[in-house]
Amino acid sequence: NGLSACLADLRQPPKIVITDSQAFVQVAQNTPPESMLTSFSILLARYKADLATLVQGSIAMSGLRPGDKVLISEACTHHRMQDDIGTVKIPRLLSRYCQAELDYAWSSGLGFPENLADFKLVIHCGACMLSRREMLSRLWRVQQAGVPMVNYGVAIAAAQGLLPRALSPFPELKIMAEAADRR
Repeated sequence: NGLSACLADLRQPPKIVITDSQAFVQVAQNTPPESMLTSFSILLARYKADLATLVQGSIAMSGLRPGDKVLISEACTHHRMQDDIGTVKIPRLLSRYCQAELDYAWSSGLGFPENLADFKLVIHCGACMLSRREMLSRLWRVQQAGVPMVNYGVAIAAAQGLLPRALSPFPELKIMAEAADRR
């Protein structure tokens, strides 16, 4: 593949590889273990929100049960594609990870539900269309409702068993993810 060829051309492995969250599995398989790995979504979560809180929220994913309500929220209002990440890929990945049929709801753009306590988990996009202030406000509202929140990149990495590796640029968070994996 293109990544393998690119890496083979380098004199030494890259210090860090930043990928799209949807390519974590393929990139992790082809990236040397000594290279740190993360995604644009995780970097954006660190910049726009509180990455530690979102990593903590990933722990709730394994506790979801059949019928639990999950909110998937996107800050933009892009045109949905056939295999859309928020409406198709993440629900499929999360249901497979939980081995349960979950009850999904969606919000997009500036719309964000008032009654967040109805949900067992909120999964939010990277928030490239929101300011840090707005993203922190959403995170605060979710926390006030007593609901865990995770972003797309963290959720995808956790569901694929790659969260510690995806947090390798952030040693303190990598340790948190490894501890959660041992539970």
